Amino acid sequence: MADDIPQIGGRIRQLRRQKSLSQARLAQELGISASYLNLIEHNRRKLTVPLLLTLAQKFGLEIGDLTSGDEQRLSGDLMEMFADDLFGDVDVTNHDVREFANSSPAVARAIVLLYDRFRDVRENPQGKEDVANQERLASEQVSDFLQENGNYFQSLEDVAARVIGDLGHGAPEVNRLSGYLLNVFGISVSVDALADKSAVFDPDRAMLTVSDILPIPSRLFAIAKVIGEQAARYEISTLVESAQFSHPSVERLGASALASYVAGAILMPYRTFLKSAEDSRYDVDRLSLRFNVSFEQICHRLTTLQRPGASGVPFHLIRTDIAGNVSKRFSNSGIQIPRHGGACPRWNVYEAFMQPGRITIQISQMPEGAKFFCIARTLMKGENRHNGDVKHMSIGLGCDLDQARRLVYSDGYDLQQPSRITPVGVSCRICPRQNCSSRAFPALDEVARTS
Repeated sequence: MADDIPQIGGRIRQLRRQKSLSQARLAQELGISASYLNLIEHNRRKLTVPLLLTLAQKFGLEIGDLTSGDEQRLSGDLMEMFADDLFGDVDVTNHDVREFANSSPAVARAIVLLYDRFRDVRENPQGKEDVANQERLASEQVSDFLQENGNYFQSLEDVAARVIGDLGHGAPEVNRLSGYLLNVFGISVSVDALADKSAVFDPDRAMLTVSDILPIPSRLFAIAKVIGEQAARYEISTLVESAQFSHPSVERLGASALASYVAGAILMPYRTFLKSAEDSRYDVDRLSLRFNVSFEQICHRLTTLQRPGASGVPFHLIRTDIAGNVSKRFSNSGIQIPRHGGACPRWNVYEAFMQPGRITIQISQMPEGAKFFCIARTLMKGENRHNGDVKHMSIGLGCDLDQARRLVYSDGYDLQQPSRITPVGVSCRICPRQNCSSRAFPALDEVARTS
């Protein structure tokens, strides 16, 4: 029945914009009026089953992928926001939040952004310049933008494909990429000692200086990123403009993230990389050797394999430091990653610090019952020299449990054995598991009952 179909207006609008289709054009292709499509996109009309099937076919998606959207993640961000003591006297239920996120996703995102700004002011009441806070707020806006687009950008993939075609056959390597950057864009590459930077691009001198202590995969990525900035200048500018970021500093960070996307697509061409990932059953270390890139770069690229009709496993990714600060977060798997503060201490992304350099495996079950198959491993980022400054981090990569058998890490693992399942939450304030031995703070519901 039509009433059983979820409200997915925001998801349809997002997919339509990704394909640069006007409402009138898409409505014509669907055989409905533009006004009717407008009502659907604002969740004011229910979708019929035939129309839902037509939309899924139009966008090259399974119905489940079409109806999942990002409302669950948005609901989680809102619940995390309402867990603040500021809203202690406000009676807001999970149902209220989900209904609001489904019916008015754009307004909900605006409210979350407003709360981000409020937290910034609360933590910096004197109005002093706080670079760390500004970077955090900018990073959250860029993360939201990537999430809303499923971390897939066809226009950037097209640019990368053109660059790969110009480079010719063979894997990209430092001399070939440096030659391409010089011959096409007039930018020279110099390997030199840099005191506090891994790579510096000076547009006035048309010079990219790469630190001599960078490992080869990092040098490759630094050069490929500048190629991405130059080759996809128009596409990146168009995407940044469409994002409507709140400040020029956020626009710069967004442009940098998109240039990194192009770099990854150049070093790991979509179809070749997807085939290798499927053939190796998503063996990250094996892929790292195959494409001469780092473990983290492979994990990032795996999250972008969402081309309609040629997609890979929908992954989530989280990166954290040893203090629990989440510096990167993205979810195609459907798992909710906290927006503010650390995640659940029972996630294996934290357990990985106790087994440095080894891949840890976990089946995680969220309070609502959803299960995920997750791997995690520590990383060392910093200076490759004696007494160099090194930062220890952990990166987690995971998927819905239904996808686990596609991963080599599930071999010999009884996915249905209850003893293998670890109950986890998002964060303590919004987790209903009252008797958890790892709880650091009381849950919002418990605070409400005792106040």
